[in-house]
Amino acid sequence: MTENPHVSGSYWLHTAPGGAPRPALDEDLRVDVAVIGAGIAGLSAAWELARAGRTVAVLEAGRVAAGVTGHTSAKLTALHTLVYDRLRRTRGAEAARLYARSQTEAIERAAGIVDELGLDCDWETRSAYTYVLGEDRVDEVRAEAEAAAEAGLPAAFTTETGLPFPVAGAVRVSGQAQFHPRKYLLALAADLEAHGGRIFEDTVVHGLEEGSPCRVSIGTGATVTAADVVVATHYPVFDRALLFARLSPRRELVVAGEIAADRDVEGMYITPDENTRSVRTAPLNDPARRVLVVTGEHFTPGTGDTRERFGRLSDWAARHFPGADLTWSWATQDIDPTDTVPMVGPLHQGARHTWVATGFGGWGLSGGIMAGRLLSRQITGEECAWSGLYDPRRLRTAVREAPALLKTQAEVAKHFVGDRLRPVPPVDALPPGEGAVVRAGGDKLAVYRDEAGALHAVSPRCTHLGCLVGFNAAERAWECPCHGSRFGIDGKVIEGPATKPLERRDI
Repeated sequence: MTENPHVSGSYWLHTAPGGAPRPALDEDLRVDVAVIGAGIAGLSAAWELARAGRTVAVLEAGRVAAGVTGHTSAKLTALHTLVYDRLRRTRGAEAARLYARSQTEAIERAAGIVDELGLDCDWETRSAYTYVLGEDRVDEVRAEAEAAAEAGLPAAFTTETGLPFPVAGAVRVSGQAQFHPRKYLLALAADLEAHGGRIFEDTVVHGLEEGSPCRVSIGTGATVTAADVVVATHYPVFDRALLFARLSPRRELVVAGEIAADRDVEGMYITPDENTRSVRTAPLNDPARRVLVVTGEHFTPGTGDTRERFGRLSDWAARHFPGADLTWSWATQDIDPTDTVPMVGPLHQGARHTWVATGFGGWGLSGGIMAGRLLSRQITGEECAWSGLYDPRRLRTAVREAPALLKTQAEVAKHFVGDRLRPVPPVDALPPGEGAVVRAGGDKLAVYRDEAGALHAVSPRCTHLGCLVGFNAAERAWECPCHGSRFGIDGKVIEGPATKPLERRDI
């Protein structure tokens, strides 16, 4: 099996580093809209609102477009694996049509922005495919092709693809796109600032007081006063509607490297088979070469051997693309809703001026751009045909798909209770370069032993809702299997919904 002891980092971040950090917010500020999160959903919303004449401040705990959006596979498509047949069956043909229209409009909006701003972001028009390998699943993709076409997409069933191996069947949707997400968003952020928007990095939000106006408290002690607040942190850092009961985190691995341009797959591909496999390429300065990007091996954060999963994905890529120079490896995190579609709109039942965008299910690029458009329209009082489809307050579909919701909560309960009952080894059993929840001096601690033998100990309880974390050896991070919070070996928050670090402990 291919060795892959640690991630090398995202290709997108490496090839668009972003320049000097923006300052943190350290003084009180008043704006029309405060947007929490500077990924594609947050920046798209902020850009749209600034263009609509609102004063906007974006509050980002890390760096712009360096979180989930900086680690995506960067496919911009309305074909989301096998979503249309499911929508048609569970929510009706009109819901499927609205979903297709909203996602297609997002792609068109991004294309318009690229043209308007003259962005150099490796934009390419490509067809998108969802394929299966076995004859036993061909009926699924036939039904998906029919449902997608009925919803208004240029969709068709096919057995012909640009992949270097045969498929049993596929849905093909033409006129989709791929791009460099970090280049796109850095340019969007610069244009936002040119139009009066303000962006603050390294700015951790700790509190939200709803009202007229709303107040957002910052870790530095500063307060942002705003008429409206958008929570666009991927997984909501404020969850006053118990959205976490309807969301489940999923990590996915990525490997990438150069191949000859004449081996380009000429499209964007995904399959639900083989624990998911996704394939696309990206252009390089050398026209004779392209970057191959392969994604898959999804898993619950904090569970299993991530290095072994990286090995399986690298072996798959090397087997189907022999000679590929796989020099890049990283991971991303997706949030799946229990009832199929993202949650974009009012934060909770009584919300009047607080908004949320979450649950994009692995399709955050088109979903995030759609969310930016939808939230801007809602905040400025415009009508939008698909507001109801994405409304987080929807209860009928949550009840209708109760088995998925109950399964999600059963998994959370299994980790919350079961992980506490599982025997843990003594700290002395921990080898260098490894981390685990261990027993030390009668206490359970999350301990990482570095290659020099030094121990780094933190509390094993996630600061979100108290589940026990697990260690991701490939990324050297502590991860919560319940809601996906991630922490460094020093306990610092890498990814929410947690906003407070794991407490450091002495051994």
